[in-house]
Amino acid sequence: MSKFYVTTPIYYVNGAPHIGHAYTTVVADALARHYRQRGDAVFFMTGTDDHGLKVQRAAEEAGQSPKALADRNSAVYAGLFEQLGLTHDRFIRTTDPDHEAAAVELVRRMQAAGDIYLGHYEGWYAASDEAFYDASEIEDGHARGSGAKVEWVQESSYFFRLSRYAERLLAWYADPSAPVQPESRRNEVASFVASGLKDLSISRTTFDWGVAWPDDPEHVLYVWVDALTNYLTGAGAFADPERMARWWPADLHLIGKDILRFHAVYWPAFLMSAGLDLPRQVLAHGWWVDERGEKGSKSKGNVVEVWPLLERYTLDSLRYFLLREKPLATDGVFSERRLVERNNNELADNLGNLVNRVLKMVERYEGGIVPDGRRSDAARDQELRERCQATRGEVEAAIDAREPNVALEAIFALSSACNLYVNDLRPWDLAKSDDPLRLSQVLYHALESIRQILVLAAAFLPDASRRGMAGLSLGGDDALAYAGLDWGGLPVGARVKAPALLFEKIDLDEPDAEPTGVGSEPGSPMAHDASASRGPVAEASAGTTIGMADFERVELRIGAILAAEPVTGADRLLRLSVDLGEASGPRQIVAGIAESYAPAALIGCRVAVVANLAPARIRGVESQGMLLAAQTAGGGLELAQFGQDVPLGTRIR
Repeated sequence: MSKFYVTTPIYYVNGAPHIGHAYTTVVADALARHYRQRGDAVFFMTGTDDHGLKVQRAAEEAGQSPKALADRNSAVYAGLFEQLGLTHDRFIRTTDPDHEAAAVELVRRMQAAGDIYLGHYEGWYAASDEAFYDASEIEDGHARGSGAKVEWVQESSYFFRLSRYAERLLAWYADPSAPVQPESRRNEVASFVASGLKDLSISRTTFDWGVAWPDDPEHVLYVWVDALTNYLTGAGAFADPERMARWWPADLHLIGKDILRFHAVYWPAFLMSAGLDLPRQVLAHGWWVDERGEKGSKSKGNVVEVWPLLERYTLDSLRYFLLREKPLATDGVFSERRLVERNNNELADNLGNLVNRVLKMVERYEGGIVPDGRRSDAARDQELRERCQATRGEVEAAIDAREPNVALEAIFALSSACNLYVNDLRPWDLAKSDDPLRLSQVLYHALESIRQILVLAAAFLPDASRRGMAGLSLGGDDALAYAGLDWGGLPVGARVKAPALLFEKIDLDEPDAEPTGVGSEPGSPMAHDASASRGPVAEASAGTTIGMADFERVELRIGAILAAEPVTGADRLLRLSVDLGEASGPRQIVAGIAESYAPAALIGCRVAVVANLAPARIRGVESQGMLLAAQTAGGGLELAQFGQDVPLGTRIR
């Protein structure tokens, strides 16, 4: 049996949790659920970092002891994660006794390796980041990257000989397994290390809220030595060799890009010094930003809190948006309007509609009993069976590549294909014919496809998947296991009952669902992410009014498709050459229309192009615009087209 040990950062207890904390932990939860479904042994750990100068200062300001503040705020995180329905196996705290013992033992091993010496530290320190900075990284009294206020610190300190490990770190980054992801972040830390490493101060004497230094109680461990060791603690390091052998090294440290240096430079160097294996992968994900591309900040008033979202939306709707809206490694705009649109257009109209309509047809035409239609030589039935099998492989590959958005794209493409199958084969007409076997075959294939979709979606949409499976008289973890995904797993003769709607539609005009997207400046993160994550076909947004000035900012022009070819490794994408009558020549545009149009059928078509959209890379291919299309009742796409007498480049008004 394979194993999968996944961790999130442990979160500082001096502040309240926000969407960034929820995002990291929801992604880790989805990965953990997926690998459990595949039969792997999974250990998923999250928790809180209770120690450090900023915790001590926050406690002093609140008139509390640091332990009391940590207990209170750690419980807030634990409560939120319970509300989010997360399936972590341990919620760790740095005040846990086994963790404090592990942190001390790690330091002792680094001492035994000759990598620690006593010295004197003078330099800039940011308490809010719990990080030291060089003068070159400071501007106007703040750290250039994070904006945190810095202060000059002078104190006796134990140092770690980080400078010894530059070559070994660079060799690790160059390993073919690519342990630091994405590539841009790996290049970032490699450049930092190659520029020269200085030894690292790893103890403090100016505060006492931390793990006491072994044999020198005047010092406490630098909070990052303490915090990073939690990953070893969870694996049973130093106390439980059998557990350590089972779980270490970690398979994935999932982190935000702002703490990459700690995880991809300091942490592996500590482990090298202690003679321990390095994590298999450190993945730094992007941020959720506002329309201006700015990360959430209390001072800017743009922090997205989680509790109000949980009051307005279902867990599955929130999870779907977080996991589908953007690639893991890139930044994305957090927009409640986009959340609502995805809920309505994809969850409710696609998957929810499929489950509801098919189960109701089985109730109406088969008395609520699964018919025996497993065997069929019909081409459309064979095609659907093959599509289900292929989608399983696509989902597994996407998760192994840490691309949950791509996995969801594949699942919902299968749902669209099943909707189209039902629309084309029209069970309502078959019920009036004298061919009951064909009706049974069509309904069984639709039901079995739904079962497979719900199994594939369970890691991302756990509540809806379980309710949908209950409608098929299936329940429990065994019903969601990938081992049962072979075609025909739905028992003939089982009773089905359409559940309450899996997804309720949300009113787009609600005040909290703010309008975003079209009005973003070209080149903004919103314009980029809309193209990269939704797929390069514009979607309609009903119920919103905009002014003429806003509309004029979107440049829609007529273009002619000169060439079309599939994008390698992407079944739904076509690479198009589109002539807009520009002196620079045709543009390359990637469009998600391969399932609705054969490449040859597109040549010469005059289409509507969003011409001032910022370029985006989609599956490694640059796209220099977006085509306009509408979704048909069957789940396909139909391009907006114009006659040959409309000149190329004409602006649509």
